[in-house]
Amino acid sequence: MIPQSAPDEPREFCGVIGVHGHPEAAEMAYLSLYALQHRGQEGCGIVSSDGIRLYKHLGQGLVNDVFHAPEILRTLKGGQAIGHNRYSTTGSDQLINIQPIVVNSKEGPLALGHNGNLVNYRSLRERLQSEGAIFQTSTDSEIILHLIARSRCGRFTECVKEALNAVRGAYSLVLLSRECLIAARDPGGFRPLALGRLEGGAWAVASETCAFDLIGAEYVRDVEPGEMIVFDEYGMRSEKLEGAGRRSSCIFEFIYFSRPDSRIFGECVDKTRRKFGKRLVEEHPVDADIVISVPDSSNTAALGFARRSGLKFELGLIRNHYIGRTFIQPQQSIRNFGVKVKFNPVEGVLKGRRVVVVEDSIVRGTTLRTLTQFIRKAGATEVHIRVSSPPILHPCYYGMDFPTREELIASNRSVEEIREFLQVDSLGYLSREGMLASVPGEGGDYCTACFDGNYPVPFDDPVEKIHFDGPLREAR
Repeated sequence: MIPQSAPDEPREFCGVIGVHGHPEAAEMAYLSLYALQHRGQEGCGIVSSDGIRLYKHLGQGLVNDVFHAPEILRTLKGGQAIGHNRYSTTGSDQLINIQPIVVNSKEGPLALGHNGNLVNYRSLRERLQSEGAIFQTSTDSEIILHLIARSRCGRFTECVKEALNAVRGAYSLVLLSRECLIAARDPGGFRPLALGRLEGGAWAVASETCAFDLIGAEYVRDVEPGEMIVFDEYGMRSEKLEGAGRRSSCIFEFIYFSRPDSRIFGECVDKTRRKFGKRLVEEHPVDADIVISVPDSSNTAALGFARRSGLKFELGLIRNHYIGRTFIQPQQSIRNFGVKVKFNPVEGVLKGRRVVVVEDSIVRGTTLRTLTQFIRKAGATEVHIRVSSPPILHPCYYGMDFPTREELIASNRSVEEIREFLQVDSLGYLSREGMLASVPGEGGDYCTACFDGNYPVPFDDPVEKIHFDGPLREAR
């Protein structure tokens, strides 16, 4: 069995949704999770509140697998709900790690959905465990709930603020109690989080605005970096967290993660990706016949490349969108089966053509090498790779599940050596300067650590995502 993502791709991490003041809050959260499915496919869950108690349902698999019957949603009562799609960047793929996490505290039951990574979670966890804390998951997200429960602040919202001020790293999160829903974004604004308004005065927050489109919510604005928004019986109010400083929005959200129909960090993703493609032509022109993409995340960059270059855009690779989390492999070994089940070349488009393949990024290079072999076998006379981001040289500690530096192909090979490994006629990466010139705002507003090693928030010693799984597995 293999994961749905091909081995060379950066992995999806998480998506969050919160709905306040809607009579069908759980249903709205469910539909939003569909729109955010690309951000996590290992598991999902929804927790709702009717003001008296919390109701939850979660499980492993896609949204349609977990919420497979209408009766499930009818058990999620109340006018407030939060939801979460999970891809594990810390904590392994276990049922206990699926969010929203629900705990009982002195404040009553609490539920949390978190997108991002906390870079000081190991030291915080070790301290809390030494003081007697018992953890039920192996994720960094649970740290926040422990800190809230241990806070001695009087008001609940002040307990939440104290907990968030103690953690470092990336978080866009939703927190649900019986009485209120809280949305918060870290001071650096690493991960996107948008605020929307539904008919009838209900509110919604989501990782991406594509979730609003599906439920009929109007985008209002982004949740600001370092902002905590509280929704309760008195309406909506905004509070500020400590540590506001340099913005560090993850530029890889524009390159790969977010859907092209979403608006993040103040700009449409589609528009930015087209700029990447156009700039790529200026930096690395090529004499060819057609442009194709590696679907789906590089589609719009490829369209930008084709338009600026004057070359015809074609659908040269077809992607299978119906692969589940796992599938049964044939008993007889089929070479490159994992890639073949996901992509198939269109021979009639590729045969006898000089082909430009636009890809959003190269991580290990293994999948792309196999794809170029498929393209040549389909009859392409030349294959030229153009990448709409710079070489990835460093791992990410803020929620992007890149492998170790040793596994990143660009960290130990030159561009020419990568070209030889891929067995292509030419290879060109978008420069860091070209990338930053294509995104909205100032270049300094973005985290580019995976490209240049400049980490905006100091982190503890790097740990594997299953660092805390040992004791849990031994106890089972």
